[in-house]
Formats: sequence, structure tokens, C-alpha cells
Amino acid sequence: MATRVPGRAATATVDGGGSVTGWSEAAERMSGFPAARVLGRSAFDLLAGDAPISLLRAVVRRRPFTGMVRLARSEDGPVAVELGVVPVRTAGAGPTWVVSAQPLQPLAAEAPLPVGEVSNRSGRPEDLARRRLAMLGAAGLRIGSTLEVERTAQELADVATEGFADFVAVDLLDSVFGGAPPTGAGLVFYRVAQQSVLSGCPESAVSKGARDVIVPESPMAEVLASGRPLRTDVRDPRLRGWIDQEPRREEIASAFGIHSSMLVPLTARGVTLGVAIFLRHRSPAPFDEDDLVLATELTARAALSMDNARQYTLQRDTALALQRSLLPSRTPRQAAVEVAFRYLPVSGRDGVGGDWFDVIPLSGARVALVVGDVVGHGVPAAAAMGRLRTAVRTLADIDMPPDELLTHLDDLVLRVDLDEQPDGGTAWAGGSVGATCLYAVYDPVARSCAMARAGHPGPVLVGPDGKPTFPVLPPGPPLGLGGLPFEAAEVAVPEGSMLALFTDGLLRTSELRGDPELGLDRLGSALTEPAGSLEELCERALSATLGSAAPSDDVALLLARTRVLPERDVAGCELRRDPSEVARARKLVAATLTEWGLEEAAFVTELVVSELVTNAVRYGRPPIGLRLIRDGGVLICEVSDGSSTAPHLRRARTFDEGGRGLLLVAQLCRNWGTRHTARGKTIWAEQQL
Repeated sequence: MATRVPGRAATATVDGGGSVTGWSEAAERMSGFPAARVLGRSAFDLLAGDAPISLLRAVVRRRPFTGMVRLARSEDGPVAVELGVVPVRTAGAGPTWVVSAQPLQPLAAEAPLPVGEVSNRSGRPEDLARRRLAMLGAAGLRIGSTLEVERTAQELADVATEGFADFVAVDLLDSVFGGAPPTGAGLVFYRVAQQSVLSGCPESAVSKGARDVIVPESPMAEVLASGRPLRTDVRDPRLRGWIDQEPRREEIASAFGIHSSMLVPLTARGVTLGVAIFLRHRSPAPFDEDDLVLATELTARAALSMDNARQYTLQRDTALALQRSLLPSRTPRQAAVEVAFRYLPVSGRDGVGGDWFDVIPLSGARVALVVGDVVGHGVPAAAAMGRLRTAVRTLADIDMPPDELLTHLDDLVLRVDLDEQPDGGTAWAGGSVGATCLYAVYDPVARSCAMARAGHPGPVLVGPDGKPTFPVLPPGPPLGLGGLPFEAAEVAVPEGSMLALFTDGLLRTSELRGDPELGLDRLGSALTEPAGSLEELCERALSATLGSAAPSDDVALLLARTRVLPERDVAGCELRRDPSEVARARKLVAATLTEWGLEEAAFVTELVVSELVTNAVRYGRPPIGLRLIRDGGVLICEVSDGSSTAPHLRRARTFDEGGRGLLLVAQLCRNWGTRHTARGKTIWAEQQL
């Protein structure tokens, strides 16, 4: 049986394609091949003969391997070695293998061991090699477990102080935390992580989270400028010169007997993020070249994870900024409802989603309440949300009923999906946009709310008696499927009621254990408890459903407490299709405005009503109606008829006898428009009092 020959174990790293990416000094001595001849070559080319089947099987299945192979040498023929191969997880796209080789027969030219090797912590060199191999395996599993820069840095420090270094610190440039690439213009670092074999890290000259300014003539500055690691000991004049300039560091180095150090740049994708510091003071052996290879491998793994976190932070901040710019920062002034809202972006790896909400004033003192959710996360979802919100506001501006509005919105999503697919595939299966939406229109005069939904959860309605109900709305498909109908339902809303509209992220929290019914029960209970304001109710509702857990999806919540217009602020009558009815309409206007104390607005209002009633009598069909609404500082005139033909402005020529009515209305009022109803249309005009 072959036995191990005492000597130095060789280590190497191999990428997923089988190419050698790391070659230790001991591997050079064992094989006789310098690193320059090996790096980039296939690892199987270094074997004398074919690779064992068991090794190939382990590589294919990504499992560890231990066994004997014959290693080619540049001279003296091949050598039998005990080979250990361990797969490690990396933050990159492909796998990495860590290889350790121990000779099973004497080598012709065995290099002497460095002084202190046998007495280094573990004793035997082969045990040290195994420990290093195990550390690389642990690093693959433990470093980079999250997209958080500080946590990744602490994971590096924790792993490296387990049988390798006595103290490890990670100093990062300030720009890393903002997500932007570091500029390297200054030598200002922040200590983001540190760990020691001593409790409390007493040998650290900088506390965790503190700012550290490094002088230009220091080893850290040299490492940052060159991008190459540096191994020093207490006799190195560069290290002594730096320590001598800073009494605090000199005092600590002397007190704890720090004798060996390694400074390794945290570099990923050509960008240097900071420096990792490895120190020894309890272990008598100084760091050697193999230790530097190991520290570089550990640091490279952490740097890649930190750079991923940095880029994730940049993308998330961009998506958040875009989303905040597209969401309303405050709701518009209107008298129909009192509103409060909350928006919570997700904090996990998926990034910002496409949830949105809106409050849109409509004609006739009505208001539209909207919540929606775009499928996906990140900047594309935020951009799609912005397009849908703009489309909803545009369609709402022409006073479409809820079901008709969702139909047009569904067509828009379908067209966007098809436009963004060069192969013209189906929208929902492979399209870029898919969304849900709930659209509600509350009328404070009729005291009712018309609602329609597209794959979205229904609202919660809390009546004046404080009891929550869940209105049953006709189910509608998500936006983007196309060709399927949407239906609206009208719900009576007594004065003092409250509507709660929300996205499904409120019901998918870890606190609710995936039970939407439990979430609805908690939400309804929270909304029925007495509260001083809607803002307080918003906080209570989020606390009841989310608890202390962070949301697993974006959450949008919109609360609206309804108001009604008193009957004394509404006046109207039915009119016959007779030109003489214009005079009757003018008398009603004059009497109503006198009763309301608005005599100063009588002249303009009579003129506007005359033009609108005249058009209805001439071109419309019965029934014809007139309605005046006083809504705070706004006076609204509405004339309805049974025709669906919408009027439009036109430019009348000098000798034309007509064509100036609507132009006159547009000049005298702040806004006017047409909305279609089941019985015809309504032309409305608003004056600012």
C-alpha cells in the first residue's frame, strides 16, 4: 500500500471548464511546471495517462473526489499522488474546483520546507493543506449568502479567522455603499466588518463602522493603487514606516505582538472596492505564499459578491427613484373622499415591483380610485407601471365606465406585449407586461360606487356601523390576455363609509403563512377599530397583516372615507324637447344661485346653461335633464340627453350663424367635457367660484 511521504501538499483551483486558474508554489515544486506554463491549460493535461472513471464521474456530478492518480512532471517521470477535489459554490456563473495533491512516493528534488511550517498551528503540512481545502469549501457555502455588502464582508472575516488568521478586517471605499463604482480618488475607507480570535477585536485600531483615513505612503495605499496583494511582516520597512506615523497602530501592534500581515485588494470586474486585512499575532508562523493564494481566493469570492450587491443596490435605487417619480406624492384636491395611502417596496432580492395606486377627480364631483400590480420586478416593472398609470388617467379623463376602461386597458397591454415580441408570440405566456387592476368610481351624489376588476383582489368596505364587508365583484381576467369580457358592479356606499383598496402583497406575507383569507380577516378587523385618522388606520392595517416581517412583495394600500353632497347642494329638473325650455332652465339657474348666495355667478352660468340646453334640444333626444352641483368652490352644470353623439369644438367663420356655443362655454368655464352613460350622454361644465 502506498503511504504519504511527508512533504508540502500542493493546491490549485480549476474553473468549470476544466482550466487551471490557480497554481500554488508547492504545486510548482511538486510538478516542476511554473505557474506561467500551467495557468489556462486543461487540468486533465497534467495527468500522466487517462483520468480515473471515478474522478470523471465526480466531476460530472459535482461531488468531492479522493483517490490516487499519476501526475505528470517536467522531469524525473510521473509521480503518484493522493488527489482531493472539492467543488465550491461561487458567486459567478460557473463552478470552481479546489484541488489538493499529496505525493505517495519520494520526489527526486524535494524542496525544503519553509521555517516554521511544521510548527504552524496544525502541525503536519498535509493537515494544514486539508484545513485550507476545507476553508475554501466553507467559503463557497458561507460567503455571499445575501445581496448585502456589510454582511458579505462579515462572512469573509468570520470564515478567515477560523484556523487561518488571528484578525481580519474589511475596509471599503465610501462610494460602494451608494451603489456607484468607486473612483479611487481618495484614501478614505469605512471599516464594515472585522473578526478576531480574541473577544471584542481588541487589536483593531478602527471600530466597526468608523471612518479611516490612510496616508498615501502606506501599504494599504500601495495595494489600492497596484491592485495586487501584499504580504509583509514586522521587519518590512514599508509596514514599519506606516505604523511609526500613527502612534495608535504602533501601540496596538506592540501590545498584541502582531508580526505578520497580508493586505488583499477587494477587486471584482476590474473595480477595486476596498482592502481586506489579515493579521497574525497568536500564531507563531508568519503568512507564506500559499497563505497569500488562499487569502486572495477568499477575498476574490467576497469581492464578487460585494460587487453583485453594489450593482443590485444601484439597480434597486434606480427602480425606486423611477417608481417614486411615477407614483403620486400627494392626492389631488377633491371633496368626494378623504384618502390616506401607503406604499412599501419589497426588500428582498427580487427588487422593486410594479404596484401602483391613484386618485383621479372626475366630472360631476365623482372620483376614481385605482390600485394595480404589474407582474415582475425591477426597472422594467416600474416603467410598465408608469405606462399603465398614464393610460388609466387618460381613459378616466374621458369618463369611461369601469368595465369599458379595463377593456381598453387590456387591449393596450396586449398591444405592448406583441410590439415587444419580435416573433409575435402570445402575450401572457411570454410577454413583457402582465398586470392586475381594480378600478372604482365613487359618486357622492348618488352615494354609490361602480367597480370592476382585472385579476385583482376586491376591496374591503367598512360601513358607518363599523362592520367590514367584502363586496363580491364579477371576476375579470388579468390584463394582457385579450378577448375576455370585464363586468362592473355597483355598490351602495352610505355616508361615512370607508373603502380599502390594496395589492396582493398585503395578503402574501410570512406573517399570514400564505393564507389570504386570514389576511382579509385581519385587515377587516384592523379597519373597524376606532382611530383618530386614516393615517393611523393605515399603520394599523399594515401592522395587522405584515407584523414585524418585511414584505415579500410590494404593498400598496389606499384608504378612502366617503363623503356625500347634501341635497341642498344639488338642484335639477327634467326638460322637454322644446326651444321654450331654454328660458325655463335660465329661471331655474337664477333661482338656485340666489338661494345658494351665488348671484355673482348667475350671468355666466345662465349663458352656459342656455348654450348646453339649446344644443340638447336641437340635436339630442329625450329625456333631457339639467343638474346644478355646488361642490365646495366649484359650480358644475350638467345637461343630459338620450343621444350618444358627442359634441366637439369647431371654428365658426365670420358669417356663420352657429358653431360658437361650445367655444363660448370653453372660454367661460375652467373645464368642460362629455361622458357617456347607459341612457345617452352628459355634457358638463365647471366654473371656479
